[in-house]
Amino acid sequence: MNGVKTFGEMTGRYRLTDVETVRSEGSWLFTVRDEHGTDEEVILVPCDDDDAESPVEAWVNRCTHEAQRLYRDEVGAVIRDGEIVCPKHGSLFDTCSGDCDNGEAAETTLVSVDVTAEEGQVYLTDDDVTFLHDGASDGDDDDGGTPDSTSHLRF
Repeated sequence: MNGVKTFGEMTGRYRLTDVETVRSEGSWLFTVRDEHGTDEEVILVPCDDDDAESPVEAWVNRCTHEAQRLYRDEVGAVIRDGEIVCPKHGSLFDTCSGDCDNGEAAETTLVSVDVTAEEGQVYLTDDDVTFLHDGASDGDDDDGGTPDSTSHLRF
């Protein structure tokens, strides 16, 4: 039922998936078009912080240090102890805040995309983007989506 427009669309909402799918898969990828006409991949990740307003958060699928995809088709987004691991340099981004306090991307924050979770469903609510489809963007990638890792971490 992903991609089916619901009543919420009339108020600028678009149903993406359900919270349980994001939790069970660990991450969920979709593609949007921003206000400049650029297609962007976005990852939904579980947010298990007790103080968080939402059980999931959405981040543009790109490390802040380099234009490196965080979500890879083979494994999704690697998440350890509530942090998204950059597959190239090993920087860690908090799943709830997007903040990074280590590695090459230290002192940066992932670009957020507004989503809302209600009654177990996740809706895209960001007025600056338009939902295109589930999964990866159709555009060509310079790195083919797989990074040349310089990280000491192995997956």
